[in-house]
Amino acid sequence: MACFGPESLESSDPGGRRDSPPGDSGRRESSADRSGTPATGQHARSGPARGDGASSYGFAVIPSARQLPKPTAGRPVTVLFDLDDTLFAHRQAVALGITAYLVGAGSVEIGRDDEAEAERWRGLEEKHYHRYLAGELSFQGQRRARAREFTAPYGHDLELDAAADYWFDGYREQYEAAWMLHDDAVSCLTGLRANGARLGIITNGELAFQREKIERVGLTLLVDDVVASGELGIAKPDRRIFEHACARFEVRTSDAVYVGDRLETDAIGAARAGLQGVWLNRSGDATASEEAAAAASGVSIIRSLDELFPVLI
Repeated sequence: MACFGPESLESSDPGGRRDSPPGDSGRRESSADRSGTPATGQHARSGPARGDGASSYGFAVIPSARQLPKPTAGRPVTVLFDLDDTLFAHRQAVALGITAYLVGAGSVEIGRDDEAEAERWRGLEEKHYHRYLAGELSFQGQRRARAREFTAPYGHDLELDAAADYWFDGYREQYEAAWMLHDDAVSCLTGLRANGARLGIITNGELAFQREKIERVGLTLLVDDVVASGELGIAKPDRRIFEHACARFEVRTSDAVYVGDRLETDAIGAARAGLQGVWLNRSGDATASEEAAAAASGVSIIRSLDELFPVLI
């Protein structure tokens, strides 16, 4: 089991693989670049976080955000996190983004259920992104497929690639305008850092775009390193990406923890690589078979990042 130590730390081609379907890069300037305050649960704004107890985003970064036990003897624990839907509220941004885009584009249908449409869009993300993972579509191709299938009921003609790209770019602007952190992310990270933890991110995604997310939501100075599948050509749950991250931190896998919102991809994948796997099941809707799979792999289950620290003791 990893334990806390006495040290405190100051410290293109989108071929990567994401846990959540991609938010996509190569964007037009969005409203998130011009206004808003990226605290937890609020929309993002461009700019790096400061290390002086506050951030350029306007929210306090308080190391003692949570009352934690004093560090014990030994090396500092290394805690690695998934990004999308673990720290970064991807699902919420997708729902807000597609709804705002439909309204702004004038796609107002009588009786349209925005919540149902957001869920349909998310399902298409999953469907076509996995086709990309399987090599059936290019990265750009899966974007176009999502746009075409989603808009078919509205009678839009996106057969030309340029038309599909234009539609998707409009959605992406709204998605990025809705970027935010989960409410428990900052307090969890600052509390862990205050107790000597080293923090990192392992994400199935393209490095430059994931770093852009991290910067704009104010995580840059709260994590020590970011490992993305796009730079390695391997993705979770492949044990090699977890081993690579631990090597970057110069820590044994048995002395590292990995927290993610996907049971198989994140928590069990990490456990098979020798890390302590933690499944962040925010919905609390684990099935009996999922609970059994977690138990068989030694995976802990939490419903909030507020519950993480007791798992590390």
